[in-house]
Amino acid sequence: MIILGIILLVVGFLTGISILWTIGIVLVAVGAILWVLGAMGHAVAGRRHYW
Repeated sequence: MIILGIILLVVGFLTGISILWTIGIVLVAVGAILWVLGAMGHAVAGRRHYW
């Protein structure tokens, strides 16, 4: 998700399409938050194992 966000940021910057820039920023932010939560050991997106 972070990689896709960075690609969209670059493409949006080079082409001047602001919607790609905005979507890229959102994807990088959400990807970074999920990465940090996963690294801290929290269950992300309901991934809990009961066994």
